[in-house]
Amino acid sequence: MKYRYNIQSIYFLLIFIFISCTDKFRDINTDKSGITDDEMEIDFNNLGIPLNIIQQGIYFNYDFGKGKNWPYQLMQNLNADMFSGYMHDYKPLNGGSSNSDYNLQDGWNGTNWGYTYAYILPQIAKLQKAVIDQYPSVYALTQILKVEIMHRISDMYGPIIYTHFGNEDENFRPDTQQEAYTAFFNDLEEAIHILTKCIQNKDEGPDLSKFDIMLDGHLSSWIKFANSLRMRLAIRIATAASEKGKEEFLKSLNQQEGVFEQPVDIVVVSTRNGYQNPLGEINRVWGEVYMNASMESILNGYQDPRREIYFEPCGKDAPEGLIGTYKGIRQGTCFSHLLYASHSKIYVNKTTPPILMTAAEIWFLRAEAALRGWTSEDVGSCYRNGVATSFYQWKANYPEKYLESDSIGADYIDAFDPANNIKARCLVSPKWIEEASNEIKLEKIITQKWLAIFPEGCEAWAEQRRTGYPRLFPVRFNNSKDGCIDTETMIRRLNFPADIVDTDAPLYDRLTQALGKPDNAGTRLWWDTGNNF
Repeated sequence: MKYRYNIQSIYFLLIFIFISCTDKFRDINTDKSGITDDEMEIDFNNLGIPLNIIQQGIYFNYDFGKGKNWPYQLMQNLNADMFSGYMHDYKPLNGGSSNSDYNLQDGWNGTNWGYTYAYILPQIAKLQKAVIDQYPSVYALTQILKVEIMHRISDMYGPIIYTHFGNEDENFRPDTQQEAYTAFFNDLEEAIHILTKCIQNKDEGPDLSKFDIMLDGHLSSWIKFANSLRMRLAIRIATAASEKGKEEFLKSLNQQEGVFEQPVDIVVVSTRNGYQNPLGEINRVWGEVYMNASMESILNGYQDPRREIYFEPCGKDAPEGLIGTYKGIRQGTCFSHLLYASHSKIYVNKTTPPILMTAAEIWFLRAEAALRGWTSEDVGSCYRNGVATSFYQWKANYPEKYLESDSIGADYIDAFDPANNIKARCLVSPKWIEEASNEIKLEKIITQKWLAIFPEGCEAWAEQRRTGYPRLFPVRFNNSKDGCIDTETMIRRLNFPADIVDTDAPLYDRLTQALGKPDNAGTRLWWDTGNNF
């Protein structure tokens, strides 16, 4: 029998889950003898512990009592990380047919939505309510974190419950994606204003630097992050709302604290306080994260020096001729063997800090903004700065030589099944060509940004959908429901979690109304207009 709950019931259920997992977090991450309410007030533990939970909830590795690593695999690795062209599992999941060939698994693809709303967003709401009057700087930090978390959810699904989360009077009315993005910009503007005022008044609030596992605890660093994040979102809406995008981009470019520019300007989830990279567990312990064929084509074709940093070569157990080479797995081939276990694994381990944003990304955003005429910066200079910044970040050699390369992507040759072979799709080189068309210039910018922001699959997938770049290999077999996904256009989003249909049909109806199109994975999001200029 299926039970239907009203909105209020679901809200209280989420709060109950939230309280339970907060208690569990304290049990696991504090003295085993327990911690009293009075002790929670010491050294701002009452603020720092929730801040830690929120930061761990972005690149999800929060222990809610049922494991810490498999949620990330379902939330991101088996969708965005693969759909972005970065990674693939060597195992024939679900008998060989699953997300890889667009036979989408609802039980996997609803987890990002479900865990964010059940565990992380309630934590944000509770912390903001506790600090809004006494500690405005902490409130501002949570505003920035809320945008960082929720833009990823919106970029996967589309409409989200954002401005009315927890507001029973509004019955959890969803925002359209356009409304959500407007709210993101407003929240970032508010946060930047608050933090700037705190710095000017020399009232930076409690010192939470020991709890800050993303930056250094300094408010100026968080303003830079907010400015850089606003740039990211401004470019995202470049064709859906160009004037709004330009306005928001220039706000960040002209804000006094500036944006990320140097290789050391990077946002990661630090592992220094006990956080472990879930992708590292899946990769090193489970052995389930390998190079994607699209990544192989571009890295090998370019002879990119970052290839040896991002991936391992095939080992001694590989077939003759593959040892020492870099090999990936093509998406959507419905293989039913384990032979791809000999292919190239990703570099990440459990102590590798997950990357959320780099200075290289910001230079490529600036390159695209200049290409669109939003700024007077030189497009080619910003592009070259982006490539060089990425090389210096990864300690790769000779960016100058790379930037003179005319190489293009390499054809993909499957090690075991010739039917999976496919000609290279990426036909642009790293070399900047001033005389090229704007479309070719954009393809170069986005292809290099895609390489630079690795291995952050959420951002890479969003930008690949928005622009069509880099040109990825299509699936060989397309088993999407009712053929809803076009093979060449590729997957555009994740459908809303199937359990919402069963537990709250009115909410599902409101979400689909906000989407305004069929709730399937072939539907384009608001910012995904299908054109670049």
